[in-house]
Amino acid sequence: MKRIAIIEDNHEMRENIEEILELADYEVLSAPNGKEGVELVKRERPDLIVCDIMMPELDGYGVLYYLSKIPETRGIPFIFLTAKTERSDMRKGMNLGADDYISKPFEEMELLSAIESRLDKRKRFEEVREATNKWKSFQDVVCDLTGLDSLKEDAQVKTYGKREQIYFKGDTPKWLFYVVSGHVRSYKVTDEDKEYVTGLHGEGEFFGYIDLLSYSKYSEYAVAIESAQLALIPREDFEKLMLSDKDISINFIKLLAGNIVEKEDELISLAYNTVRKRVAEALSRLYVKYKEGMADRVEVTVTRDELASMVGTATESVIRILSEFKSDGYIKSKGSLITILDYQSLRDYKY
Repeated sequence: MKRIAIIEDNHEMRENIEEILELADYEVLSAPNGKEGVELVKRERPDLIVCDIMMPELDGYGVLYYLSKIPETRGIPFIFLTAKTERSDMRKGMNLGADDYISKPFEEMELLSAIESRLDKRKRFEEVREATNKWKSFQDVVCDLTGLDSLKEDAQVKTYGKREQIYFKGDTPKWLFYVVSGHVRSYKVTDEDKEYVTGLHGEGEFFGYIDLLSYSKYSEYAVAIESAQLALIPREDFEKLMLSDKDISINFIKLLAGNIVEKEDELISLAYNTVRKRVAEALSRLYVKYKEGMADRVEVTVTRDELASMVGTATESVIRILSEFKSDGYIKSKGSLITILDYQSLRDYKY
């Protein structure tokens, strides 16, 4: 049974809400003011909070502010109750992180619908967190569960040819890119004109959002590895969606955090692993990016120079190691096309 916390100073209103929710089979917890409401939520950890704005002791804004500072309570869905005369203050509450608001007086079904909608959305995001479906990227799941899904469906789709530049360092970001098909490589160039790969993006993934969110020029380059179709989501549409929904903001923060962890792992690999191990890891990452369905053998398109920039070594070293992997039966190659035959051995390669 889901537990709902009601924080409302009007006794009659509080009892009315309690009755509605109990009849709808919710367990109800209640507090008569904001101060007691904060303590109640900290102690009981309800599944959702319905809170009035204008209250003694501590108003609804204060309740939301304090709970948002506590890791254990900041993720609990929060719905404001506001009188129609206070609707001008609604945006303030949403900016503080409220998930929704209901104007008083309200219909019974309006209250229940808002609560059910937020609980359902929270449930689906929790399922994403626990999901183990390795065939679907986290970015794609986020896209499914938010307005980003409709944004990419409505976006202009542009086809880029093999090795065609998507953007250059120093360009002004105008789009959030979504890979409909194909693969994209992002990279930087050193002062010695050497390239090193900063990211590989395959079908169902977003890219270009870090510079988009930081309001800066592109700090890297992006190029299509082979022919790729990209959905171009306008910057304005993306920013509007990010500001309108807390769940979207939270999940893009998770994407950014995931990027940081991935980059840290790559730096550790560059610092401590042998060149053979780094080449094996790069091929393993490419395998995951290019894999479709249950295929055992995966073909990836990558030049020896690109692979060398991924692992931070000379092209000649990559060529030699690929020849050894070919002799071992891990891969076969033809031109820039590498077929990975034994992903397990590459993934588990130790030396």
